[in-house]
Amino acid sequence: MVNVLKAVCLLSDDKDRARDYWSNMENRGISVILFDLDNTLVDTAGAGKVAIHKVSELLKNKLDHSNISDICERFVCKLFEETFDPSEDQTIDKVRINHWHEALQEVEVVDPGQGLASDCYYTWKTTRLQALALSPEVLALLEDLRCSYKLLLLTNGDSQTQREKIEALRCEGLFSAVVVGGEHAEQKPASSIFTHCFELLGVNPQDCIMVGDSLDTDIQGGFNAGVRATVWINKRGGSPPENTVTPDYTIPSVLDLPEVLDNLR
Repeated sequence: MVNVLKAVCLLSDDKDRARDYWSNMENRGISVILFDLDNTLVDTAGAGKVAIHKVSELLKNKLDHSNISDICERFVCKLFEETFDPSEDQTIDKVRINHWHEALQEVEVVDPGQGLASDCYYTWKTTRLQALALSPEVLALLEDLRCSYKLLLLTNGDSQTQREKIEALRCEGLFSAVVVGGEHAEQKPASSIFTHCFELLGVNPQDCIMVGDSLDTDIQGGFNAGVRATVWINKRGGSPPENTVTPDYTIPSVLDLPEVLDNLR
């Protein structure tokens, strides 16, 4: 992003003005850090595995066969492929109870009924929320960063689910603002939600960096919005896949962010 923006500036008609603008932007430094939530600040995937294990234990006491892992895998697939439109007079709870009901129906010969599906869902939901936590190290990092930067939490997902996570984490007070994608017309990577963030804090895109684990939403969104730099949390290692956006920085953990900030000063 940094090099692309500089190239655009130098190709403009007024090169002297463009150089002055770029120099001023660089000298201003970073004042805002936009953070993704899931699998960036908290291990949502790990919490999900704990929750699935808990549901498996529940089903072992309810069903007489060994296809429980198949039921759980089907639910996870439905969750991954989920589309949710709150305007259709649905709640996310009803949608996800139905995921479990469909998964049970697809594996069971006899319809087990909505009661078991509801038990599965609320066991999964409660366990996942209980398993979510900011590690002491991440909490200390955020406490330290907020002394020097404005922090904004920008998370995709429906309002109820993401707000429940934020409440469970008790983390809202760490941020100058919290923006949940499901509460807006467009979510990451759309530029509009980033513009909303900039306006909330009264800053320019070049005052900000975007930190997240998703190339498709966090990094592409930051690139689209023109932030100073994008920082990809790549826990698995390796390079970005072909035909995807290239992050300005790649780190294995959010705990490595101070090194990036030192480099940007």
